[in-house]
Amino acid sequence: MKKIQKPSLPCHQISLCSLLLALLLCLAACARPAPLDYDRPENWAFFAEGQAGPADVFLIAPTVALGKDGRLNADCRDPPFRHKMVGALNMQRGIYQPWGRLFAPYYRQATLKVFDVAEDRREEWLRTAYADVRSAFMAYLRTVPDRPFVLAGFSQGADMGLRLLKEFLDDPACRDRLVAAYLIGWRVTDQDLAEFPRLRMAQEESDTGVIISFNCEAERIQSSLFVSSDQRTHAINPLNWRTDSRKAGREANRGACFTDYSGTIVREVPALTGAYLDARRGTLKVPDIQEDDYPGILFANGIYHLYDYQFFYRNLQENVGKRIAAFASAHTER
Repeated sequence: MKKIQKPSLPCHQISLCSLLLALLLCLAACARPAPLDYDRPENWAFFAEGQAGPADVFLIAPTVALGKDGRLNADCRDPPFRHKMVGALNMQRGIYQPWGRLFAPYYRQATLKVFDVAEDRREEWLRTAYADVRSAFMAYLRTVPDRPFVLAGFSQGADMGLRLLKEFLDDPACRDRLVAAYLIGWRVTDQDLAEFPRLRMAQEESDTGVIISFNCEAERIQSSLFVSSDQRTHAINPLNWRTDSRKAGREANRGACFTDYSGTIVREVPALTGAYLDARRGTLKVPDIQEDDYPGILFANGIYHLYDYQFFYRNLQENVGKRIAAFASAHTER
């Protein structure tokens, strides 16, 4: 019996079908997942986590999604993504949790792949991330209408926090309750301050309603993703709480703490390094360590972005308490 053969497609049609299939798979991978409902506690990595203290902390996670699956916004319903986000938040939580409850939303953050795109083209995906952070922040303000809070974010989380301040500082429900904003690992430029006059940078160790920001790097570094060679950022030195370039010696460092995904401090090093602000770039220069001991991993060696919190952990932890105490004292006196 003669075998019946299926008709085959011409080669050019096979190539076209393959191309269309690849395009469909790419579009599926890059499609934006649906937003979350932040009135549901399961859509928060932390929701009123910890003991109630003198203030709450609204904490925004850094970038943990690399975009290896082709996505440009993370699927925040994905369990592995949620695990990574909680882990990244745990690495910072010890700085803030001694002072109050933590609120930290899952959000459709822009994946690291977005930052390979030219800066003027990233906004499409960053807007999606911000839409979630904004919704979560509004849910927090509705749910907890009467407590002071610290706003905190690292890296992309700092960018999201800055966007919140730009939008909400005109609202007394935010402005009158804001202790301070720790927006570390992102830049605050002259243009930001000119366009949004309510933004104020910290000038010393206990002023309130202000932004605390810095970006760590080796002395030789002249450009990074966070502060490029043609940019300047406003910052404060977390060792001497000055905004000029006066160096703080390593003896001012109360303890660098290196944490794991559970939040456990696996190594603590008092007096690890001093620091000073670069007069031109505004970045925080870290002079007393070897670059190879603290590799950039996702970035070039000498860009100490991954260690921004860890190098100055105890100083930051102490400072959060000081600013909360100053806020409480000022509001008691009214």
